[in-house]
Amino acid sequence: MGLVYLAGAIISEVFGSSMMKLTAVNNSKKAIIGIVAGYMFAFYMLSLALITLPLSFAYAAWSGVGTMLTAIIGFAVFKEEIRPTTVAGIILLIIGLILMRV
Repeated sequence: MGLVYLAGAIISEVFGSSMMKLTAVNNSKKAIIGIVAGYMFAFYMLSLALITLPLSFAYAAWSGVGTMLTAIIGFAVFKEEIRPTTVAGIILLIIGLILMRV
């Protein structure tokens, strides 16, 4: 169940980060509600995940996978530049998470 909570925390954090970009691009005050709600739910779900998952793995997965998904949304939705170093960094994040779980 901890992994389900962790997935919810990651998705909520990515939502909050995406809303943050939306406020910068569109100067939308309504997106601020999305930022606050996304991060509040993310921290709540992360706290539930920490009941059964080790802190080191849960936090690394939350921040690493969140970074990866946020970068992908930046590429796909906000048309940000895809650089080889960014792709390499995402691959290293995935390798690091796998090594932590082995």
